[in-house]
Amino acid sequence: MEAIFMRVEELRLGKIIAEDIYANTQYPIIYKNTKVKPEHLRVFELFNLKTILVYNDVEMEELKTNEENAETPASPILLPKYTGFEKYYNDAIAQLKKEFVNWEAGGKIDLTKVRGMIIPLMEKVLEDRSYIFDLNSYSNPKDYLYHHCIATGLIAAVMAKKLGFERGDTIQLAIAGTLADSGMSRIPTRIREKKNALTEAEFMEVRKHPYYSYMLIKNVPAIKDIMKVAIYQHHERLDGSGYPKGDRIGSISNFAQIIAVADVFHAMTSERLYRSKQSPFKVIEMIKEEEFGKFDIKVVQALVDIVADLPIGTKIELSNLELGEVMFINKYSPTRPFIKLTRTEEIIDLSTKRSFYISRVITKDY
Repeated sequence: MEAIFMRVEELRLGKIIAEDIYANTQYPIIYKNTKVKPEHLRVFELFNLKTILVYNDVEMEELKTNEENAETPASPILLPKYTGFEKYYNDAIAQLKKEFVNWEAGGKIDLTKVRGMIIPLMEKVLEDRSYIFDLNSYSNPKDYLYHHCIATGLIAAVMAKKLGFERGDTIQLAIAGTLADSGMSRIPTRIREKKNALTEAEFMEVRKHPYYSYMLIKNVPAIKDIMKVAIYQHHERLDGSGYPKGDRIGSISNFAQIIAVADVFHAMTSERLYRSKQSPFKVIEMIKEEEFGKFDIKVVQALVDIVADLPIGTKIELSNLELGEVMFINKYSPTRPFIKLTRTEEIIDLSTKRSFYISRVITKDY
């Protein structure tokens, strides 16, 4: 098709880009055959681009536009915050504390109460995944276990949706993720709340908690058997390095893998009695690189897509405390996008600035 240069201010939405667009960058900031959307106009402005090469075949352009509108899902956006999320969350934590006391005393799982805790929160995070970025800020070292249970269930649900699971399995995964550490109620409090390193005997006791969790939910008929297996296996790893059985790839369910990745992600991004919290973006890089071979690649990629696929304009804070906004996501290094610094308006490519990274996404106005 014929292509022509158009001035950016004359560019219409729906035009098709006719070449990869670079802006002193290693990779294109926008790829050939991309349909122009409002966020691309913002990128052109930020990079001070004056003209863009686009296809001039109007009929073909309209055909492609119609096809893409019919088949391509909308780009994710950060929706306005729903009122009440934090209240629902705090209520769920308070209720879970009460349930733990009951489980510690030998009581059974009350699934009606568990559903009442997790499902209202699940509905909200499925509507607005940016709540995921707030979960570690709600947590505190003293009550970490309760926050971890709720957060693992929510993150597992968002991952299930990203992977295309049906609603029934998404709800089951939210519940399974929440109950995966219910067996910690059978671990002595002195071990659970110990601030320094565990002894070998104490560590071995903690490693029994997936079995205790399984025993708690084994006879709950409303939880699917495959989810019960996932709870039991959520600390297994594909390379055989996990527990309680040291199962390997081929023996570990996909549902267990989702809970496992959600569990690790929240644990590493939360402040605990013996460890400081880390950036979600740094954690994803660690899971992809240092933990390679332990987790299913598709499951890890789902988490990457959830956390790193930030809309243009998203406000962030860097590890050097500079504030900025996302300008462009590099598909070859999604955790390290182009950032425009608020203070200097300098544009930096985090994929070439390895000494710092996004420390947090700013989801609230202060």
